[in-house]
Amino acid sequence: MFLLRLLSRPAAASNRRTAAFGLFGTAMVAINLLSTSSVLACPSSQSKQPLKTEAGTTPASVYDFSAVDIDGNKVDFERYRGHVLIIVNVASKCGYTSGHYKELNELYEEYGETEGLRILAFPCNQFGNQEPGTNEEIKHFARDQKGAKFDLFSKIYVNGDEAHPLWQFLKQRQGGTLFDAIKWNFTKFIVDKKGQPVERHGPQTSPLQLRDNLKKYFAQ
Repeated sequence: MFLLRLLSRPAAASNRRTAAFGLFGTAMVAINLLSTSSVLACPSSQSKQPLKTEAGTTPASVYDFSAVDIDGNKVDFERYRGHVLIIVNVASKCGYTSGHYKELNELYEEYGETEGLRILAFPCNQFGNQEPGTNEEIKHFARDQKGAKFDLFSKIYVNGDEAHPLWQFLKQRQGGTLFDAIKWNFTKFIVDKKGQPVERHGPQTSPLQLRDNLKKYFAQ
């Protein structure tokens, strides 16, 4: 019941009946997903072995990781040193999609230049098959339809044996309610200027609600 209430909140004030109906269906899919080992489980292979970087070292911050961007280029996270980050798993067909893209764009426009905020969006299709497209299709949707100017990465897994190491690290450092696995699209991690994950917020928390939190880390 807690997850049902959590995930069924409307993403925007407009079209409340439509949004509520859509998100109710989304919530039911989420509950079904959460009852499966692929989403719930912290795999035994991960739980028995400490997380390692590509170099075989124990990660101390997000700067020890890399990822492939939406165009297929490897990105070393050392480039983000000294920046406050929002790292988020995105989807194109979720009830939260329009509201989150809009508000993430607003945050980036407001704080990208003035405060050095960087937003790192990772498409993921693990929740209700709501990011089914190719990387090219996702890029077109995010850039051309939603106007996203922040950093987009190639589609990944955030849970299970194939979860990206960065997301394993994020979940280790900022555990979730009931269990650490990512529970739905648009889970947001705030990372401070030292590369440490300091906050975790679910999809029911809109990006603009993070303003005061971000300001605290900008000032550090």
